[in-house]
Amino acid sequence: MLKVDKLTIDLGNFSIRNISFDIPRGKYAVLMGKSGSGKTTILESICGLRNIKSGSIFIDGNNVTKLRPGDRFIGFVPQDGVLFSTMTVFEQIAFGCTVRGHSKAASKVRAFELSKDLDIEHLLDRNPQGLSGGEIQRVALARALASKPQLICMDEPLSSLDEDSRETVCDLIKRIHRKENLTFLHITHSQAEADLMGEVKFKLSDGRVIADA
Repeated sequence: MLKVDKLTIDLGNFSIRNISFDIPRGKYAVLMGKSGSGKTTILESICGLRNIKSGSIFIDGNNVTKLRPGDRFIGFVPQDGVLFSTMTVFEQIAFGCTVRGHSKAASKVRAFELSKDLDIEHLLDRNPQGLSGGEIQRVALARALASKPQLICMDEPLSSLDEDSRETVCDLIKRIHRKENLTFLHITHSQAEADLMGEVKFKLSDGRVIADA
């Protein structure tokens, strides 16, 4: 479903060269790597947020390498959530639909559906200020899911959470993955997190991506 073929990225003195890996449709994949190894750079390149020097990115058989981020039909969950400070939780989620051209009515239905699935119905009228880390991550995931993308990319979605929140968010992500039947790419530096979440696991080491058992 996602195919990264010989991806090369140059960032000043740092470079990643000839990165290739495949994620089958509907699988939950985890890409591990040490801090500074380039895993977030790869994720941002897949999402169209960072320029590449060479290589190709295919989603569902379509070459999206030169497409704008909004034309790749990817849901992106940045590290620490990063919500819009002036929007309520409901507006955050509905935004993911309206930006794709869905009607206000359809966006409203989708926002309520996801808020129920992610146990954030009671937060819909709240602004981001004062939300816990786990609540922020759930809102960010709902926003990414809202437009029913083909692929969900998550950058260290559990790294800032305490143990109790991490367990809750893990369970919710697994439930959403099963229900929505989407392909996930989850970035982490934690082997334990990869073992807990990943159906397909990769490790970025010394500029190479290798399959991890």
